[in-house]
Amino acid sequence: MIDFVRFRYLYFFLSLLIIVPGCYSLARFGLKLSVDFTGGTILEISSPTPLPLEEIKKFFEKKEIPVVSFQRMEGGRMIIRTKPLEREKRIEVKKEIEKSFPKISILSEQTVGPTLGKELLVKAIGGMVLSLLLIVVFLAFRFNSFRFGLCAILAMLHDTFVMLGSFSLLGHFFQVEVDTLFVTAVLTVLSGSVHDTVVIYERIREILREREKISLKETVNIAINETLVRSINNSLTILFVLFALFLLGGETIKWFTAALLIGITSGTYSSTFIAAPLLVVWERLSRKLRR
Repeated sequence: MIDFVRFRYLYFFLSLLIIVPGCYSLARFGLKLSVDFTGGTILEISSPTPLPLEEIKKFFEKKEIPVVSFQRMEGGRMIIRTKPLEREKRIEVKKEIEKSFPKISILSEQTVGPTLGKELLVKAIGGMVLSLLLIVVFLAFRFNSFRFGLCAILAMLHDTFVMLGSFSLLGHFFQVEVDTLFVTAVLTVLSGSVHDTVVIYERIREILREREKISLKETVNIAINETLVRSINNSLTILFVLFALFLLGGETIKWFTAALLIGITSGTYSSTFIAAPLLVVWERLSRKLRR
C-alpha cells in the first residue's frame, strides 16, 4: 500500500504553483468578461468567400462604433461584439453592412444591456456562494462534523481558483472571454468535485467504524488507496469525451469544454490529494492548539 498522506505538503505545494500565478493574473488583469456580463451588441455575419477583416474593421471605425472583439468562426462566419447599440443604430448598421458588403449576410444580432449584464454577474456569484454554503451544511450534517464540510469546501475553492486563474491567463494572452457557460462549467465542476470527495469521506468514516484504534492518518491513507483507481477511471471516461468535444465540437462550445477539462482534472486531484490530507492536517493542528 502506497503512503500517499506522507507527501501531503508536496501536494499542497504543487497546487500553489498553479494557483499563485492564476491569482496574480486575477488581481492584475482580472477576467475578460463577455457581452453577457458587460452588456453590448453581438452581430453574427457570414460570407461564402473569405471575410475581409481589415475592411470590416475600417467600416466600424468610420461609423465610430467601438468594437470589443472580432471572432472568426467555422464555415466563413464571424462574431462581432460592440458596445451596446440602440435599435435604430443596429438597423442602420445592418443596412450599411449589406450595402457595403453584398456577399455578407447577417445571421443574427442581439443586444444585452449593462444592467442585465450586471444582474447576471451578481446572480452567478450569488449562485456559487449559495452552493458552497449548502454543501458545507450538508457535509457537516452527513458526517457529524464541520471539519469534513470545511475541508471539502477548501478543496472546492482550490478548483475554483484553478479555473478562474486559468481563464484569467487565457483572457490576457489569448483574448478568451468568460460568459454564462463558464459559470455553468464552474458549478458543474464543483458538484463533480464534491461527489468524489464524499466518496473518499464515506470510506474514511466506514474504516473508522470498523477499526476503532486506527489513526486518522492511516485511515485516510487506506481510503485513498482504495478509491484512487475508481476516481481516476471515472474521471478519464469524462475527460476523453470532453477532449473529443474540444477538438471537434466547434467554436461555440470550445472554451466551455476547456473549462470542464481544466476543472474536472483539478477536481479529481483535489478530492484525493487536497480534501483527504487536509483532514490529517486539521487533526494535527487541533491537537497542538489543545496543548
